Amino acid sequence: MKFKLIYIIFVLTLSSQAQEIAVLKYKGGGDWYSNPTALPNLIAFCNDNINTTIKSKPETVEVGSTDIFQYPFVHMTGHGNVFFSQDEAINLKNYLMSGGFLHIDDNYGMKSYIIQELKKVFPNKKLQELPSSHPIFNQTFTFSKGLPKIHEHDGLAPKALGIFDNNRLVLLFTYESDLGDGWEDASVHNDPFEVRQKALQMGANIIQYAFEH
Repeated sequence: MKFKLIYIIFVLTLSSQAQEIAVLKYKGGGDWYSNPTALPNLIAFCNDNINTTIKSKPETVEVGSTDIFQYPFVHMTGHGNVFFSQDEAINLKNYLMSGGFLHIDDNYGMKSYIIQELKKVFPNKKLQELPSSHPIFNQTFTFSKGLPKIHEHDGLAPKALGIFDNNRLVLLFTYESDLGDGWEDASVHNDPFEVRQKALQMGANIIQYAFEH
């Protein structure tokens, strides 16, 4: 009974909040704070193009904090190690199961660590590759071939993997794409305008999907 009450409170908290997003701070030594200009640029793009009203500066939230339930969308990135304690894994699972959405964008070198830690969060669920027909690729902007390639890294095809709960995508893991680098100020990576636009448009689709589902 107590768990059900907490669950209801969490759902109401998520549903009553304005459109806001946060960066996930995690342990393990990985640089959770990388790409500092990425989210502010994506927020500005979303507010200009998909009618959102997100605060210009995202908040920071820790994996194990109940503050995470204030945000319908949480973004996670980095290059290296990730570690979730058991309590943090439970908190993150409760957040996702009660209406939250987590986008994990591999900034190169994160994949092996995050996949291992996600087993703590969802021991009975596996990451599934999203087909290009999934609604997340067909929001305001259409990506008929699925996730766009922003940076080369290992030269492999970009992948969008997800975890679902009752057919709702609750977690999106993007790698071999590096959307966050494409959201950064143009001077950081010197990406062409067209590449940055693709990254921002895909990012806007992700946020729009999260807010609407």
